[in-house]
Amino acid sequence: MRQFDDWLTIRTLTLEKARAHLRDIGNAGVPIGDVAVFQTSGTSGEPAIIVLPETFVEYAYGITMARFDRGRWALIRDVSRRGIRVTITGGNGHFAGNGFNKLVQRLYPALARGFGVTFVEAEQPVTRLVDRLNAIPDIAWIVTYPSMLAILTREKEAGRLHIAPALFSTGGETLTQDLSQRVRRAFPSLDYGIIDTYGCTECLALSFECSHGRKHVNEDWVILEAVDDAMRPVPDGMLSASALLSVLANDAQPFLRYDLGDCIRFREDPCPCGSPFRSFEVEGRQATLVRVGDTTLSPLVFDVEHTGAERIQLVQTEDDAFELRIVPREDPGPVFHDVIASVTKVFHANGLENVVVRQSDEPPAFTASGKFHAVVPLRRTDAPTT
Repeated sequence: MRQFDDWLTIRTLTLEKARAHLRDIGNAGVPIGDVAVFQTSGTSGEPAIIVLPETFVEYAYGITMARFDRGRWALIRDVSRRGIRVTITGGNGHFAGNGFNKLVQRLYPALARGFGVTFVEAEQPVTRLVDRLNAIPDIAWIVTYPSMLAILTREKEAGRLHIAPALFSTGGETLTQDLSQRVRRAFPSLDYGIIDTYGCTECLALSFECSHGRKHVNEDWVILEAVDDAMRPVPDGMLSASALLSVLANDAQPFLRYDLGDCIRFREDPCPCGSPFRSFEVEGRQATLVRVGDTTLSPLVFDVEHTGAERIQLVQTEDDAFELRIVPREDPGPVFHDVIASVTKVFHANGLENVVVRQSDEPPAFTASGKFHAVVPLRRTDAPTT
């Protein structure tokens, strides 16, 4: 961000002008001249201000539709006939999930009406969110983050959520196989399952998912490189330490070998769908890993669910200290006791006997973009600031 004014090819848009625009939430989806301005949540450091030219909007929709095969077009038509589409994402900032929908409504109202989008804020209490969804008739399609999908699944399992969508679309986080299977069991109405997209604010149309469930890079507009810790290419089939992104569709703010921090693995075998574009798998972000001394743990090893709480969050406050934060449904005492015992057991199983997990009065927090991380690692001072 320190190089923002030299980075943009549009010299009239300065960092000061962009930040002034972003300070007003009423400007969400409002372009500055012929460019749109969004902000990332800053998972790995300082939030980035992303500038997209008007032509990028056309590219994002055009390239997405161009990748649809006949089966995918039939899916979209059938789901649209069944009911409306609901997007659950962060509503308190200029983030892509919120701002891009509003931008399309402003620039292409007919296209927006065709998608029939209803927006629901992710930050509201779970009970209010469930009541809001239950009050919407004929929800056929929900677009959200995997972390929110996990909350919806738990509410469905508990019998509090009554919706019966035919399709989920997820993005912005890693969708695990375990969560995917759990979602399908909880929602027998999912005739079309889950479409899991991989993209980012820097490149909204980075990839597409084919009818065989594989993610493919849009290689005619995007270059995605799997690299090791020294930024050297890793062979197909090997998990990368990070991924470098180059976007060929943004001439206002060029992204060239931009470090995403995502761990990916390119597939070695050709996809049965016949696409010439390479397919890959996403394992997660380096910024979400929990590090205690020389030990690194995936957030997935911690079980922080409990029937006595709406939301539970484990927050690393020091290298060997964690806080447990909850929104209780009932007496919080047993919830804290049970979850602290479960988390401590994980640390002990990994040889971390001196880690302290404390009860906190602080409420769980969302990221600025409306994502909910059940496990929040310590922000390292040497973390990248992209």
